[in-house]
Amino acid sequence: MTDRDENYRGVFDGAVGFGKAPAILAIDFLQAYSTPGAPLYAPAVVEAAMRSVALFEAARRVCVPIIHTRVLYHPTYLDGGLFVKKVPALRAMVRGEPLAEFIPQVAPAADELVLVKNYASAFFGTSLAATLTSMGIDTIVLTGCSTSGCIRATAIDGLQHGYRVVVPRECVGDRHHAPHEANLFDINAKYGDVLGLDEVLSLLSGVRS
Repeated sequence: MTDRDENYRGVFDGAVGFGKAPAILAIDFLQAYSTPGAPLYAPAVVEAAMRSVALFEAARRVCVPIIHTRVLYHPTYLDGGLFVKKVPALRAMVRGEPLAEFIPQVAPAADELVLVKNYASAFFGTSLAATLTSMGIDTIVLTGCSTSGCIRATAIDGLQHGYRVVVPRECVGDRHHAPHEANLFDINAKYGDVLGLDEVLSLLSGVRS
């Protein structure tokens, strides 16, 4: 079988669905990805951030929680381990560095939780799983960057921790179209549901505040 969709059909085409208690998980919408000339700059991430504004507004209207993550390292980078060795551009993620701050249009509201992470998955080495469990969350809607890195890693861990994973495709971005599309395909095939933003907005509108 050489056709991709035919190869996956009937094996990797199930759905996890949208649960009753969703939360938005906004992953690393930081200025390192939105600042032209910065090593991590990715125009597609800027577009994803702008498209996420409507998602955040809809979530806030119905009191769906939004949890934000950011990457921050100690100035020694000891907490970055081999990740900062593999990706030296991550060394910009320290306190006081403008590139480590949130993109203003999708910055956290005053009452929204911000978790600091040091690696790709928002679950690894953080309190995210315990927090979601304590809030009674059953569905995580992933936004942010990058599709092939932190989004994919969080989607895998999200499923493995027992959460329904939903990715609005317009609200995630990468630095190149090819890994972006390949990872959306793989997430949808194995770890969650990749949906259009309009469909996710419709699903959110049905959540009771």
